[in-house]
Amino acid sequence: MADLPPTVFVLFGATGDLAARMVLPAFDVLHRRDLLPPDWRLVGSGRGDRSDDDFRELVRAALAEHGNGEPADGLPERLRFAGGGFTPDDPGQLADAVAGAREELGEDAQVVHYLAVPPGAFEGITRALDAHGLAKGSRVVFEKPYGTSPDGFRELDELVHSVLDEDQVFRIDHFLGKEGTQDLHVLRFANGLFESVWSREHVAQVQVDVPETLDVADRAEFYDATGATLDMLVTHLFQVAAEVAMEPPVSLTPGDLQEAREAVLAAFRPLAREDVVLGQFTGYRDLDDVADDSTTDTFVAARLWVDTDRWRGVPFLLRTGKRMAEGQQRVTLVMRRPDGPVGTLPGGGNTVSLSLSGAGALDLGLVAKRPGPGLELAVAGTSLDLGAVPGGEALPPYASLLFDVLTGDRSLFTTSAGLAHAWRAVRPVLEDRPEVRPYEPGSWGPEEATALADPCGWTVGSGG
Repeated sequence: MADLPPTVFVLFGATGDLAARMVLPAFDVLHRRDLLPPDWRLVGSGRGDRSDDDFRELVRAALAEHGNGEPADGLPERLRFAGGGFTPDDPGQLADAVAGAREELGEDAQVVHYLAVPPGAFEGITRALDAHGLAKGSRVVFEKPYGTSPDGFRELDELVHSVLDEDQVFRIDHFLGKEGTQDLHVLRFANGLFESVWSREHVAQVQVDVPETLDVADRAEFYDATGATLDMLVTHLFQVAAEVAMEPPVSLTPGDLQEAREAVLAAFRPLAREDVVLGQFTGYRDLDDVADDSTTDTFVAARLWVDTDRWRGVPFLLRTGKRMAEGQQRVTLVMRRPDGPVGTLPGGGNTVSLSLSGAGALDLGLVAKRPGPGLELAVAGTSLDLGAVPGGEALPPYASLLFDVLTGDRSLFTTSAGLAHAWRAVRPVLEDRPEVRPYEPGSWGPEEATALADPCGWTVGSGG
């Protein structure tokens, strides 16, 4: 984009799995769509010593496997690599590589650091950015999880704020970058049909459901130190629940959206032990890099209460797990059954459901008359593919969020205060964990999770 300044991107963890699967393909998409600055460089940082050409071949292989195939025209020549690691005591080749890129682009070039590394590396890189003069004026993107415990979050945040101002910090949660998640704002606030029923008077349950069929074998070492609660619940599921539950912001500007999301996160009631079910799929302990006696949760279901006038008494049901029967990413409002002359309704009655996968889809569950003689009722559905809305083309979540970092739009990024509220809500369960129950791969998780969704039941799958 012509109005964006020259930019030096520094990608920490450039040779890792996250970079290959998500971050590098996002750069390729943005470059193809002319959404990057007219002049930019990407400097990959890593411990090994490799040439720029070696890094270009690595990027080419990543895009062949996870992206659009061949890199977009003009992308490879913008790539550089800085080896030798990067620590507070030794910048390796990175400081010189950034200086060289800025000489090519001009001293007014902005610098964006992207930390696509495990959370244990955040502290060292943050201290090194300060020690080697690379923090001032830059933007820094932290992957999730931002902290791995309430105390760890607080210590990391204090360190980050000792080096960076809050407006320099972008804590990424790619679920907020999904087209479907962003559509929550528009569908609710631009359509009276939905805004008028978005409250406890009309909604019996809210379900945020992200079952996965995927295994964790390719990242078992990371996952065994994290688990579903830290990897998904306190991050993605809490943030999506806040998107649903927040009060109408003053406007849809970044500051107002963040303020509304923070306010409702503060109203999340701390989770009670009896409102959480943890599970581990059978065979998990047989994976390489997983301890034989591991109690890591690969499944979590939680009943969350939001103590606001709008939602008091309405359960927010959050569920995710590995090796489950089906993969979905879905937000569903289960509507209260209407008063009136219709006594018994078939199925679950009315639902308003939004798929967060891909470009998103809006699905409505309705009760209608079954065609034919008599007055028999049946459940019917209709769906709107949000990717088919005329005049646009969806961006993948990482590409969308990277573009927002470039433009300084913070509306889809988590804040320090909001994350503090999320950690406060999950803390009781971390300190007094429920028993981790077994479940079979290909199932819907532990049977005990079924009761959390009573009396309506889980709308995705059988719940049993």
